[in-house]
Amino acid sequence: MSEEEQSAGETGQLILPILPLRNTVLFPEVVIPLQVGREKSIALIKEAAAKESYVAIITQREAEVDEPDEADLHRVGVMARILKVVKVSHDNYSVIIQGKERVRLLNLTRTEPYHVGSFERVESEYERDVEIDALFNNLKTMARRVARMMPELPREASLMIDQVTDPVNLADFAANTLEISVEEKQQVLGKTDVKERLKLVLTFLARQLEVAEVSDQIQNQIKEEMDKNQKEYYLRQQYKAIKEQLGEIDGDNGDLDDLKARVDAKEMPDEVDKVVKKQFRRLQQMQPASGVVRTYIETLLDLPWSETTVDNLDIAHARTILDEDHYGLDKVKERLIEFLAVRKLRSDMKGPILCLIGPPGVGKTSLGRSVARALDRKFVRIALGGVHDEAEIRGHRRTYVGALPGRIAQALRKAGTINPVIMLDEIDKVGRDFRGDPQSALLEVLDPEQNNAFSDHYVEIPIDLSKVLFIANANQMDTISAPLRDRMEVIEIPGYTHNDKRNIVRKFLLPKQLENHGIAEHNVTLDIGAVDKVIDRYTREAGVRSLERQIADVCRKVAVKVADGTHTATELDITAETLPDYLGPERYEHDSVERVNDPGIATGLAWTPVGGDILFIEALKTEGKGELRLTGQLGDVMKESALAALSYLKMRANEFGLPSNFLKDKDIHLHFPAGAVPKDGPSAGITIFTTLLSLFSGVQVRHDVAMSGEITLRGNVLPVGGIKEKVLAAQRAGIKRIILPERNRKDMVDVPQEVKDAVEFFFVRQVSEIPPLALTGPLSPLVEPAPAAAP
Repeated sequence: MSEEEQSAGETGQLILPILPLRNTVLFPEVVIPLQVGREKSIALIKEAAAKESYVAIITQREAEVDEPDEADLHRVGVMARILKVVKVSHDNYSVIIQGKERVRLLNLTRTEPYHVGSFERVESEYERDVEIDALFNNLKTMARRVARMMPELPREASLMIDQVTDPVNLADFAANTLEISVEEKQQVLGKTDVKERLKLVLTFLARQLEVAEVSDQIQNQIKEEMDKNQKEYYLRQQYKAIKEQLGEIDGDNGDLDDLKARVDAKEMPDEVDKVVKKQFRRLQQMQPASGVVRTYIETLLDLPWSETTVDNLDIAHARTILDEDHYGLDKVKERLIEFLAVRKLRSDMKGPILCLIGPPGVGKTSLGRSVARALDRKFVRIALGGVHDEAEIRGHRRTYVGALPGRIAQALRKAGTINPVIMLDEIDKVGRDFRGDPQSALLEVLDPEQNNAFSDHYVEIPIDLSKVLFIANANQMDTISAPLRDRMEVIEIPGYTHNDKRNIVRKFLLPKQLENHGIAEHNVTLDIGAVDKVIDRYTREAGVRSLERQIADVCRKVAVKVADGTHTATELDITAETLPDYLGPERYEHDSVERVNDPGIATGLAWTPVGGDILFIEALKTEGKGELRLTGQLGDVMKESALAALSYLKMRANEFGLPSNFLKDKDIHLHFPAGAVPKDGPSAGITIFTTLLSLFSGVQVRHDVAMSGEITLRGNVLPVGGIKEKVLAAQRAGIKRIILPERNRKDMVDVPQEVKDAVEFFFVRQVSEIPPLALTGPLSPLVEPAPAAAP
């Protein structure tokens, strides 16, 4: 023992020089080599080695600290003896140290020329009992298992574990050998209770054993997979050699030669060419069964990186094509002609993003096909209805099994050109769920400022979509997100008028169906009366899809007569009188005349996603307490409109010839027929008011009048939407007079002139203007007698 230790023995404390360590913990009875380079540490080991004295080995809390003070050192360390010192260079020494026993730092006594501190010995507290023996045996067993599963440990480790008989030494030896952090080793060193120390080391050993077992399983799986791949590769090489001997294949590369020829012949941008050739080199070095890489290469080769078609910018030609394929739709045609004109003047113009909004059957999808034909471009349709997965748009990562490019990339591959017309069909039917929001993925696709570098997860190379002409279509705008609507130029396509449908039947539908059914040469004709009857009595729609089905039904019946010899004449003229023989009884009637035949019934106008419609409102009064009951599957807004109409009527009862207490002993039942159909919106406000006024005044509403407008508590009539669709629906139903808000007068610009000529329009600002226009008789204001004076 050194003189310092001897001098400290009288007080029970040890005065020891301190050698701080970075990222290393020394345990008692353990010998470790150290590299010493700090100036104070070099001074310490020179003096300690010369005197053969003990030093205190303490681990720093933070390894980055170069000049640690008392706060930077752990409290528990090990008193150790320096066994050997070797000078490596003038500022670097190699030292071998052996730990002796645990000590606890009390305080620093000096810091120059190195740290010296006051210490006390730390005794390991335990009594040998059954629990100590059990922990000792478990630790020894688990330590052997870990030593066997860790090849990096020396072979003597298991023998050394078997030779240890003291629980304290075994815990320290195991903790020193384990691959655990410095902080965890310091925890073991600082435990004075041997039971707690053994339990802590057992916990670390169990974790190390679990990690070793998992690593071993992974290694075994990798080895088995490699063995399987090697075996498969060897068998395939043998199979290939056998086929070569039989003369069934030529050369060593087989069909890779064809793929290489495609790679060399394909004109691609430099970035794409670099990726394709790199992947092809990988494929050559891999097994022939490497389908993932091959599929990726073929996908890149199939995409049209530079292939384009030359646009036909002849305005007259485009007008001819559009008129050949579609009747009417002047607003849409005009916008497409404008695009062609601008493109003719500026060839580098980015393609617009058009969105056609309208009811089913008006020709939105076929318009896209006509645009492609007019431009001499390829046409591809992408059906978006029911798409919920964002990967459908952006593609799947190639790490997934069965990964595919997104629908945009697939559409380009199908078109074979970089500038096709892509129709995004039913964009309003796109959904969202846990797999993402496809509409958000479409934001990049439909942004002319961003889509020149569209990112597909499968392709992983930016795709230029700026030359694509995107045309989306939808039935309604409500379900399309606001950012997506903002990126598109919306063009509304209303329903067809009666005259439009008549011309469509004669010019398009009838010739098409006659040819489809093989009876064109028999000169089958529908006279005007029959066409009108099909439109009015067998269909009720904004488009012509159902109308085409009815024409096809007529053609099938004619085909049966021609095929079985019933009809032998060269001409067959189907009239309105003979039409039921082909289509059966009439399906629809103009029921406005029949239904609005009593006070308390009025006709309103409604907008639906498939076009406009007429809406009947019926009212009854019964004995009661002035309550209002509403039926017909109504939304909250329509219920509020009914309450507003009733409140206004009660407030102005005298002006309309009603006593102020007309609801004193009456209940009102308002019913909206077609109860299975949900109804909502404020546009039925003035119709509800007219119905209630007719009910209580006893004056019938005109059967040929329909109306639409929102009512306020002050009797103002506010504008509503869907005017064109509502007007067309009223005209189809035989309405002759329509009442609309004054602020909707500007919307009449979209109404066809033939409808304006056939229907009488009235525009009102106040509810008080409606009764003379809607009722069959006049109303006289009621002057109620003043209350009698008190006697």
